Amino acid sequence: MAQEMTAEEVVATMHIGELADRSQMSLRTIRHYDEVGLLKPSGRTEGGFRLYTERDFTRLLLIRRMKPLGFTLDAMADLLRVIDALETAEPGQGDTDVRSQLNGFIEEAAKRRAKLEEQLGMADEFLALLRAQ
Repeated sequence: MAQEMTAEEVVATMHIGELADRSQMSLRTIRHYDEVGLLKPSGRTEGGFRLYTERDFTRLLLIRRMKPLGFTLDAMADLLRVIDALETAEPGQGDTDVRSQLNGFIEEAAKRRAKLEEQLGMADEFLALLRAQ
């Protein structure tokens, strides 16, 4: 459940439509992420409309960047938990297990990026063959 927000926090928020426009994602996708617990709004209006902060926007962009690499919703949620743990850790008190998990995500993302780069190279070769016809 979203916590109650101060008047200042409410002023600094955006509704789902603005979030969708800024992130270039559909309302349906953002609502789905809310339903599965991946991106909960930081608050709600008295009428029940979702309110999102800049931090929510940043999290949504992270999710959007993971999507083309083929990460599952569960993996996205796991990474967000790792990032939350790192953000809330005391300076110099970074949990080595959490850092290890982050390094695992970095390695996996690098592998997936390399595969996409290889596929892009094949697509370029294919286009060159077609253009040569």
